[in-house]
Amino acid sequence: MRAKRYDVVVIGSGPGGEGAAMKLVKSGKRVAIIEAYDKVGGGCTHWGTIPSKALRHNIQLLRDYRRNPLFQHTQDQVQVEYSDLLQATGEVINDQVRSRLRHYARNRVDVIHGRARFIGTHQVEVAQSGGVGEEIVAEHFVIATGSRPYHPEDVDFDHPRVLDSDSVLRLDRTPDSITIYGAGVIGCEYASIFCNLDVKVNLVNTRGQLLSFLDDEITDALSYHLRNQGTVIRHDEEYERVEPIDDGVVLHCKSGKKFKTDVLLWANGRSGNTEQMGLSEIGISVNHRGQIEVDKTYATTLPHVYAVGDVVGPPALASASYDQGRFVGAQIATGSADWQLIDDFPTGIYTLPEISSLGRTEKELTAQKIPYEVGHASFRNIARAQITSHEVGMLKLLFHRETLEILGIHCFGEGASEIVHIGQAIMAQPGQANSLLYFTETTFNYPTMAEAYRVAALNGLNRIF
Repeated sequence: MRAKRYDVVVIGSGPGGEGAAMKLVKSGKRVAIIEAYDKVGGGCTHWGTIPSKALRHNIQLLRDYRRNPLFQHTQDQVQVEYSDLLQATGEVINDQVRSRLRHYARNRVDVIHGRARFIGTHQVEVAQSGGVGEEIVAEHFVIATGSRPYHPEDVDFDHPRVLDSDSVLRLDRTPDSITIYGAGVIGCEYASIFCNLDVKVNLVNTRGQLLSFLDDEITDALSYHLRNQGTVIRHDEEYERVEPIDDGVVLHCKSGKKFKTDVLLWANGRSGNTEQMGLSEIGISVNHRGQIEVDKTYATTLPHVYAVGDVVGPPALASASYDQGRFVGAQIATGSADWQLIDDFPTGIYTLPEISSLGRTEKELTAQKIPYEVGHASFRNIARAQITSHEVGMLKLLFHRETLEILGIHCFGEGASEIVHIGQAIMAQPGQANSLLYFTETTFNYPTMAEAYRVAALNGLNRIF
């Protein structure tokens, strides 16, 4: 069988692969995407970002309904099961897949389903169903195979009561109780989802604080509200063993604590999808977590092979992965990229309430001896929040006391992941254009959540003048 030839082959159709493929094909390159799953979209669409955020959205709708006095007389008539929420999530996933397929077809990107393995530095073999395979040759490759939940060898993930962030999306019932081991972004998000389904939740954290990369005030607010919603949080715990039994799972911790619940969700770490790709045979380095080592241009040890997205490790965000893909696509197409990837990118954490953050925290500014001040806006004082009954939350602006430069934006509350982008646009401006005064001198629609920027800016100015 004669090998197919392309200018660039992208392995993986998640955000990183999609970003690279679109940039390359728009630059006149002949591009193919190889996708191991039978549908495009990658883990982001099928097991990660889209399903978990769709779940979270539906939980928020349910929560709003339960709290709305207009519907108090009908609340007992509505019983929502976890499986009902998953069914609604499936519709969103299918819409995403159809949209991407049209996108690839319209731009003449060939989509090849199967598992890719390098059999040479410029050649891959794609193993397809039925044992059929084909060889593909390309000048450049972009590896965007994503990641999967980390599985310790001593934990039995074949047991139906032991779940990870993939298999929890196949759970066909609402558990009575759940222990979530790992209190990172995924663990906190699922704690929010399950506790708002009236499931008893244990959130077991291997560290001393939830999401320690966030500003301390935001972290404290998240801890308070998770506990207020019924989540039991245990810090500084490390598992000793996981014991599945007939009527549940027991998590044994080295501290001597035991957590027995209906199911266990393991949410502690992820591994890069690099197995059986023939990477070591062609000299590409992979670390102990299956992540590919790359330089600042995302090139591997082979200069014509790049890697982007979760498979290279942090930040492991869909938004950052897409930009990395476009960045690599530009380098392959023109020899250099005409822009630089931003150093400060927003993080969005879809707990209830949700969180978004950009820039430095108070702790970081204090360590760097930067004279800063804080401007606060409490959502309970914002008219739009009062109208929508989403009064829990705040917007926090950190700014330089002398230059008024915005140094950090931290938001906790409904719509946080949208609100942060207003501040992001100002932080990205050069020189004096990045100023707290922008928010005091700009007219915002009323009533909107964006108005929180004006309130926070005025609050901050009052602290220094």
